[in-house]
Amino acid sequence: MLYLTLRHYEYVCAIGRQGSLSAAAGQLNVSQPALSAALTRIEAHLGHPLFIRRRGAAMAVTPQGRRFIDEAEALLARAARIEDPAHPRPAARRLRLGCFVDLAPFQLAPALHGLRVALPDATVTYRADGFEALISAMLKGQIDIALTYDLGMDAGFARQRLFESHPNALVAPDHPLNEQGRISLETLTSHPLILSEEGLSAQHVLGLFRRKGLNPVVAHRAASLEILRSLAAHGEGVGVSYTNPPAAASYDGKPLVSLPIPDPEARESVVLARHGTGPADPLVAEATEVLSEMFRQD
Repeated sequence: MLYLTLRHYEYVCAIGRQGSLSAAAGQLNVSQPALSAALTRIEAHLGHPLFIRRRGAAMAVTPQGRRFIDEAEALLARAARIEDPAHPRPAARRLRLGCFVDLAPFQLAPALHGLRVALPDATVTYRADGFEALISAMLKGQIDIALTYDLGMDAGFARQRLFESHPNALVAPDHPLNEQGRISLETLTSHPLILSEEGLSAQHVLGLFRRKGLNPVVAHRAASLEILRSLAAHGEGVGVSYTNPPAAASYDGKPLVSLPIPDPEARESVVLARHGTGPADPLVAEATEVLSEMFRQD
């Protein structure tokens, strides 16, 4: 005998869409206490939480909750087709793509286009954010797969390498480094650096120096890539960035030179990452194959 009814499935899907019990209760025309009690009974029956409840914040969907909602929405769509074949509710497949913010201007639009062409029956949404925010979103089930650098993720994440990226030193045209034939981490230690304000990014770059026993001086921590490029173009120091836009000028039109830092240990992988190391959800597996074909550089 089945314990959960279609109404239970509607409850969970509404909470997932609205992100809060109060908004979902209003949509469903039930009281918030009744909805909360029903969700507690559903989770107790399933044996695991579907949402993470945090005071003063939106309810975050757990990975098990995301899978439950996807299957529940498909079940409700099938039920709607049985009840009213003339006006069926389309089955929904939803993919939530994450992208590291500095990669987004280059990879996000092609990724979205490629996914929508290859997976026309899926709704694809995206979130561009920093490393820690993307990792947190994957842990909470808010992002299914992320295009990012391989930084900050532990063994609980599955990764598929796409290509290697090397850092670049960004300087004004009259900077002394522009006259040197080869740039290395050692040569950079005698110049003030401009790094990203993003915690994991800055830690990674500084770690490259420290593993060689080098102690660079950091002049600025920039809140965005374009601020970093602008500071470097105005002679405020040497910008260090793995992301290298093709434009030879900053936003304000100041000329800028990009010098590769070829140290082998400084190379970093761009990966497709997801939380969990078991078999991927079928839609995530399809998306991984599509994006791998688009971006992989062997």
